[in-house]
Amino acid sequence: MGGISPVAYLCFLLIPPRNLLNTHSAVAMLLDFEQPIAALEGKLREMQQLALDSQVDVSEAVTALEAKIQALKKETYQNLTRWQRVQLSRHPDRPYTLDYIEGMTEKFIELHGDRTVADDKAMVGGFAELDGRPVMFIGQQKGRNTKQRQLRRFGMPNPEGYRKALRLMKLAEKFNRPIVTMIDTPGAFPGLEAEERGQGEAIARNLKEMFLLKVPVICIIIGEGASGGALGIGIGDRVLMLENTWYSVISPENCSTILWRSWDYKEQAAEAMKPTATDMLQAGLIDGIVKEPLGGAHTDTATMITTLKQTILQTLDELEALPPEERISQRIDKFASMGVVVG
Repeated sequence: MGGISPVAYLCFLLIPPRNLLNTHSAVAMLLDFEQPIAALEGKLREMQQLALDSQVDVSEAVTALEAKIQALKKETYQNLTRWQRVQLSRHPDRPYTLDYIEGMTEKFIELHGDRTVADDKAMVGGFAELDGRPVMFIGQQKGRNTKQRQLRRFGMPNPEGYRKALRLMKLAEKFNRPIVTMIDTPGAFPGLEAEERGQGEAIARNLKEMFLLKVPVICIIIGEGASGGALGIGIGDRVLMLENTWYSVISPENCSTILWRSWDYKEQAAEAMKPTATDMLQAGLIDGIVKEPLGGAHTDTATMITTLKQTILQTLDELEALPPEERISQRIDKFASMGVVVG
């Protein structure tokens, strides 16, 4: 479905490039453009430790260095390249679907199975209360460690995952509950068994059925939004993207492989593809951008969860004020107008 291959994604997650320092204890995982910031933060810690050990007053120097670090952070993250934002979207410490659900809701009841083949662990969903308001949450779920990643297939659903998602959407419609989908996938699972069980048909059916849902539907890209794997739960009244996410028919790596026969041109591919939230908003393909904490969602998960919760509540208020027929009509018109050029 145009996503990154399972083997390649496994290599990316389990064998990080040399410019990444991967420890989840003393030092957080660092991307190459974060190294200068980390170096200054290291000097700050040394200065603070020196003050403790020698009882020397270095408060002025500490204040000046803190200001320098903050200024460098702002300059760095406000001027990220498209490829750097793709890297941030894949940061292993970013909050995933279940982190958001558990952080912003009460009484979450996960529902399982597509009632045909299996329960796909790459797709999760269920009813929860959002400030007392019943909502159906559905989303792709990645894993934190090797075992979880294998169980969740790196967030790449099989056909039964999309069929489970559709079953839950229909259940939400039956009980008149709004739907919130969270998209974070490198693509639908491209294995032979997925194709044998009708991967394309499952995604296509979701596209058709989501257009006609009578309840409000909000779709949010919280990490990677690749190909039909993302679109399979991506048709909504409002499509939002977190600031450091991407949304495209193909990953920069695979685009580079097709055009240049090598992954080495992934940065150029990302620039040409324009897959970031800002690009998507300018192209009229999404409805809004959710601001992330400085440095990315993983640097302040609590704030990110609170911000997203407030955005969802505000958006639901807007959508629930509309009659179902008007919401459906606007939803269809929005997607039907994409890519249409009027001379």
